[in-house]
Parts: sequence; structure tokens; C-alpha cells
Amino acid sequence: MFNTSFRLLALIAALVFGALTPAADRPKLKALIIDGQNNHNWKSTTPLLKKYLDETGLFDVEVVTSPPERQDLSKFRPQFAAHQVVVSNYNGATWPAETRNDLSEFVRGGGGFVVVHAADNAFADWPEYNEMIGLGGWGNRTEKNGPYVRVRDGQVVRDTSPGRGGSHGERHPFLVETLTSGHPITSGLPAKWMHEKDELYDRLRGPARNLTVLAYAYSDPKQKGSGEREPLLMTIAFGEGRVFHTTLGHDTVAMKCVGFIATYQRGCEWAATGKVTQPVPADFPTADKVSSRP
Repeated sequence: MFNTSFRLLALIAALVFGALTPAADRPKLKALIIDGQNNHNWKSTTPLLKKYLDETGLFDVEVVTSPPERQDLSKFRPQFAAHQVVVSNYNGATWPAETRNDLSEFVRGGGGFVVVHAADNAFADWPEYNEMIGLGGWGNRTEKNGPYVRVRDGQVVRDTSPGRGGSHGERHPFLVETLTSGHPITSGLPAKWMHEKDELYDRLRGPARNLTVLAYAYSDPKQKGSGEREPLLMTIAFGEGRVFHTTLGHDTVAMKCVGFIATYQRGCEWAATGKVTQPVPADFPTADKVSSRP
């Protein structure tokens, strides 16, 4: 009788305190996607970034679009602090000082930040942004911005050679290799998987502090690449915050790859919470076959 009563009380307590609340009824994570300027087609890619987060059932997603190029940004000040994770699909004019400070303080204080493809081209002259993203390209970046980061013989190497920051060869499908399999984002993923036709960013450089390379790919000279194994998926610790940086996702073709979708979804959850609860999808690509969704 005692055991039965104890179990009943424990069940009631769990229900009262929400321990057994169904996942669908738990408060959703608040995600903010920033776009409005980019040398890539943000008008077609942002809807996919939002759709993929919506599909997880974990996020309540807001999109904030900046004024267009050459228009006044002085009043552009998204409410980063009202969210758990901010996703940048932005590569354009520099934000006002207050907005830059808001983002830095949001991430430093424990917020999540996700950098998608050309967002790592932005703000070359903003030191804290370069620390947050770890590595960046273009924007006149050179060795003054930090080293190249490459994977050689299975080890992460910081290469201080002088040279430009940021390039890519021809768009093509390529093999992604997992370097850090124990991380929540990559846990359970294949050691190697084929990614759909995309730009393979290479020669990225930056402070690379507190940076972990999760996955990389060989930038083949036959495709006008660097001849190095270049980081593609990275995490960066910035203060108390978590940053997920994916160089994948040039366009809708690349973003419809299940490899992009799953790593983006998992990266956003990890940036927001430090954990990943999503299973690896059954249609995840293999080492010899690309897998894409309509």
C-alpha cells in the first residue's frame, strides 16, 4: 500500500511540475532569423531556413528583415535578447553600434548564434563578430584577421601563411567528413556523407579562438579549390554563448540537401540549449549518395 501511494504521489508531482509534459506542449524555443541584405538570394533561402526550424516542432520562428542596401540602418535594432537563438542570413552594410553591441552582449551572455554560408563574409571590421564566427572570408580579410584553419592528417592546423581570406571553386557535390563525432550536433551522423552541389568555401581565416571543427571537406584543385581539407561545420564558444557556423548553403539546391537540413536543425537546437534531441533522419546522405528533399 505504501509503495502504491508513493508512486501515485510521485506521478502527481511530476505532472504538476511538468516533468511529464508532452514535448508538443512544452514552450517552444524562440528563434530569430536576420536577413535583408546579402550577395546571395536571401529571399529564396530564408523561407527554407524558417521552414526547417518549423518542421522540428521545437521553435517559434520570427524573421526580421533589414532595410535594403544604401538605405538608412540607424533604426535597425532587432530584439536579440527576446530569443534563445539568432540565425544570420545577412551579408551587407554594417549595423549601428547599438545593434552590434546588442548582438555581442546577447551571445556573450549565453545566447545562441548560427551563421549560415555568406553570413561569414559580413562585418570584417567588427572584431567581436570575427571572434563569434571564428573564421570568415572576403571583405578584404587577410593574415591580419588571423590564421587559416585546415585539417591535416586528422588534426586541426592553424596556418599563419599570408594571403587572402575567402575563396571557393566551382559548385559541385562533395564529400563531407566528420572530425568531431562526439559533439551533440554530429553525434550519430555518418563518418562521411555526400553533400549536394554547393560552394565549398576555402581559405577562410579569422581569430579561430575557442573553435571546434566538426566536419570538413577536401577542396579539390580540379574544381579550382585550395588543395586543403577545409572546415565546413564549426562551433565557437563566445563568453557563455554557443555559436554554430555552417559554410554550407549557397542556394536552395544546396539547402535542400538532407545533410544541410539536419546539421542546420541540430546546430540551431544546440546553439539554443547546448543539447540535441533530434534523431538523425532516415534519409540522411551516405558516403556515396546525395540525398535531397523537394
